[in-house]
Amino acid sequence: MNYKNILLELGAEGENLLGFNTPKILKEQLHLPSPKFIDEIFLQSNRNPQVLRNLAALYKHGHLANTGYLSILPIDQGIEHTAGASFSPNPLYFDPENIIKLAIEGGCNAVATTFGNLAIMARKYAHKIPFIVKINHNELLTYPTKYDQIMFGSIKDAWNLGATAIGATIYFGSENSNRQIVEVAEAFERAHELGMPCILWCYTRNNSFTKDNVNYEVSADITGQANHLGVTIQADIIKQKLPENNGGFTTINFAKSNPKMYTDLSSMHPIDLCRYQVANCYMGRIGLINSGGESKGERDLPEAIRTAIINKRAGGTGLILGRKAFQRPLKDGIEILRAIQDIYLDETISIA
Repeated sequence: MNYKNILLELGAEGENLLGFNTPKILKEQLHLPSPKFIDEIFLQSNRNPQVLRNLAALYKHGHLANTGYLSILPIDQGIEHTAGASFSPNPLYFDPENIIKLAIEGGCNAVATTFGNLAIMARKYAHKIPFIVKINHNELLTYPTKYDQIMFGSIKDAWNLGATAIGATIYFGSENSNRQIVEVAEAFERAHELGMPCILWCYTRNNSFTKDNVNYEVSADITGQANHLGVTIQADIIKQKLPENNGGFTTINFAKSNPKMYTDLSSMHPIDLCRYQVANCYMGRIGLINSGGESKGERDLPEAIRTAIINKRAGGTGLILGRKAFQRPLKDGIEILRAIQDIYLDETISIA
């Protein structure tokens, strides 16, 4: 399906997103995705030649190769949300080979999934598409349910199975966040030593972040600070949920804030909210990829198109979209992946 037809479904909001050109943070202040992004940003960093080579493997693969943008297929929900709940809509994906096939056929830059999924298919596919090993997870067999990220394997094991990069999650704001920060920082240091770039799922998690039925776990100010902590422990790519609101610090009355955060640096426009996330990734020196979110059926494609437009026009680096693609027939999953990739290839959709 041509994504331009989907824009018609967005109606006035689509016009608002495509016509927005008064961002609070000017694009000239940002380091934007481009074919020369690695040379312009990472060559002056402490990343060793092996990391640079593997970053290039990510950026030069798939439908978005050599654009500076990324489209990654993440399927770790078998652990994060239970396999039954995740794969019942499409049982093909109990088989890890079909996960990798979807990423390849969908033109993705890489596939991000578990140690087990990649290890069982490593010799057949490690040279055909970049592997991103998700090294920690929140398991759901503890009762009552707790929310904690624990390591599921070693960095050496990820390297041995042919991983191009690793991914990890930190639940910033949770009672276990201090331990997770230390664990992931140490893992990232070891991964960089072995030449593997690091992607951080910068999620915020705290029941107290909800007030008056508004969830500020997805506020621009709180997620922006999570991003800033993520780049501080030397993540090479940040994965973050698209912001839905702002003012989490002031509403909940914690941490520190400045009124200019909400007036001079952002507004309530979705592109401004996302740009504040980009700004907290060293003004775009570390790429921001937004997550696609849960599958909701018929609205998945329009929502994915909307997220891609916001991310691109804000100065982001791409999307990491899973459930909207794998919880449907293979042909439809490929279609949605290609549609969002076409957003990043369309030169008429410019940076705001």
